[in-house]
Amino acid sequence: MTVGGLAAHLASFAGALRARGVRVVLSDETDALSALTLVDLADREEVRRALAVALKIRRRDRSVFDELFDQYFSASAREAAIAEAARTRSVPHAAVPRRIGAPGWRNVEGETARELPLGDTPAYSPNALLRRKSFEECTDADLAPMERLLIRLAEKLATRPSRRLVPARGRGVMDPRRSFRSALATDGEFLRLARRSRAIEEPRLVALCDTSGSMDAHTRFLLAFLLALKRAARRTEIFVFNTSLTRLTSWLAPGKVVRSLERVSASVPDWSGGTRIGECLETFVENHLDATIDAKTVVLIVSDGLDRGDTEPLVRAMRAIRSRARRVVWLNPLLSDPRYEPIARGMAAALPFVDRLLPAHNLETLERLLPWLAA
Repeated sequence: MTVGGLAAHLASFAGALRARGVRVVLSDETDALSALTLVDLADREEVRRALAVALKIRRRDRSVFDELFDQYFSASAREAAIAEAARTRSVPHAAVPRRIGAPGWRNVEGETARELPLGDTPAYSPNALLRRKSFEECTDADLAPMERLLIRLAEKLATRPSRRLVPARGRGVMDPRRSFRSALATDGEFLRLARRSRAIEEPRLVALCDTSGSMDAHTRFLLAFLLALKRAARRTEIFVFNTSLTRLTSWLAPGKVVRSLERVSASVPDWSGGTRIGECLETFVENHLDATIDAKTVVLIVSDGLDRGDTEPLVRAMRAIRSRARRVVWLNPLLSDPRYEPIARGMAAALPFVDRLLPAHNLETLERLLPWLAA
């Protein structure tokens, strides 16, 4: 399947959605094709999430979307698309898939687009292995390379093109209205076509990270990711909480993730101690909600939800946050265990106000987070 074939296949999928009453317009299809260049094509669920976001699938249409997705994006079709994309190298800015081992493929973060041998022999890539390594299993030797990958991932988020088109010089799609307006000054002669391209729209994020003892194995890496997000996207506010809430944004040294982490761990009260999620989020609502969250803000809460305190403050705080934010995403490292169910008191109380509950136990799971932060 060529890239043109992939576009035709996607157009057929969009047509099937419209035939079933799901509203999908041409610009959504364009966004969906672009989204497929930013995700791991071997990961079927990642492709599903990316298309659902790009096509703006509403909750009431999700069952129809899932049914048709299973028909149009089978495993065999996915493998054919991956192999052809690697052979032709025609998809702009897409990472080239590399076989790490049966049965799946993975994009190697940071590798330039070049042709790689496509066989059954596994290829070794330290970055690929590190992306899938659980934060709990990381050693001191993994810290520096992991933090470099986290910084690169955050920069990738901050440079994602938005759906908004803005005037551009040189490359881009033609802007008919501006082109005709410009031609009026030259007696209707088109001396130069006006063009538009997708803007790089910096995300607006508010992150609240749990630094209690139960999160200790994951805190350093998750905070490194959040600090890198702040470095790459200036409109990012970071708070940490355990038994109290602390605003970190003013503490952070630009471009110095490691130094910031050391300062934070030494200065935040009750680091790696107990947790009062509800009281801390209620403090955030009382003191920071109006100044930091609006209808364009994505709120990212990082916690295992293990809180034995009163759930009423948590419910009040989550309701207030959800009423103002564009989207609320909760990252829970415990989701790495397939047996996990969100039945702990804190997690169960917060869940009705969460748009997405996602895992956060390794770099690969953080990569899958990007569409939900930027879309």
